[in-house]
Amino acid sequence: MKIKFIRTTAACVITALITIIFIACRDSPVTTPAQETVQAGKPASLEKLDSAFDQLVHADAVIDTLAQGFEWSEGPVWIEELKTLIFSDVPANTIYKWTEAGGKEVYLTPSGYTGKVKRGGETGSNGLTLNAKRQLVLCQHGDRRIAVMNAPLDHPKADFINLASQFKGKRFDSPNDVVFAPGGDFFFTDPPYGLEKFISDSSKDAPYQGVFKVNSSGEVTLLTDSITRPNGIALFPDGRSIIIANSDPDKAIWYLYDLDKNNLLINGRIFYDATVEGRTDKGSPDGLKIDREGNVFASGPGGIWVFDKKARVLGKIRIGLSVSNCALGDDDKTLYVTADNYILRVKMR
Repeated sequence: MKIKFIRTTAACVITALITIIFIACRDSPVTTPAQETVQAGKPASLEKLDSAFDQLVHADAVIDTLAQGFEWSEGPVWIEELKTLIFSDVPANTIYKWTEAGGKEVYLTPSGYTGKVKRGGETGSNGLTLNAKRQLVLCQHGDRRIAVMNAPLDHPKADFINLASQFKGKRFDSPNDVVFAPGGDFFFTDPPYGLEKFISDSSKDAPYQGVFKVNSSGEVTLLTDSITRPNGIALFPDGRSIIIANSDPDKAIWYLYDLDKNNLLINGRIFYDATVEGRTDKGSPDGLKIDREGNVFASGPGGIWVFDKKARVLGKIRIGLSVSNCALGDDDKTLYVTADNYILRVKMR
């Protein structure tokens, strides 16, 4: 959602109130048109906090703008066999793709809402991932479910098979991000951002925001209902621990849990608390990815935060606008970033 500012006293007051409410409700702050700029092709603004940062991000790294003009870009996935990046434009109910040869193209529409009744809110797909069969799995805001595309990656079509849509008879709010465990279980977060009126929407079934597990038989388990705005989610390479981002500005925290033999959450603790930084920098903990060495690339206040597996902040890639998510590609040598209406690329070491 973008809010235009009208230069009259009454309108400014009303707009300010709307902006405050919207910031409190969604996963990333509103940006005004003056903020929606990226210095493409210029050296990236790097904040090195540890010498290990140099091993991941080149000191002369630049930010490349691959595409722009979206309403809110999210859920990037690099498909290595197609040399293609796909990503959601959530309000537009569309997945786009980007390639070196073709640039930006529509990949799939509709992506998250297949209903016939017109409705508001952010209805499209959000988080995307690939399962072990190299099928596209989508968090569908509008349809309030996790689904798999019933078509090959190179010939997409809006034909979906439901994987999970409710827990104990209560519909999910708007599944946001999803990750698969090595054995086939998958985990996903369910904040209210896809509902028309967010937390106060009359169609909201459950009185909490959940993080769920779905096993290979389709059985849904509520893992936790204590995270106020569960958002990004990622597994460490060994499959034994998981990070969950909380996009609540009042609790801008990345949580870390271990997984027991049944893939249930145990030993919960704070991985990093960025609430203070979130008061001055745009953005909240949102989407994140973990490389094969256990380094964490997480969207958060100010841009992309880079942690090692022990939660030490190695550095930050400052973007200059609200960042929603990221993806690793090219054997972890390229970082793709979804940031407001942009798709960006940072080539690393």
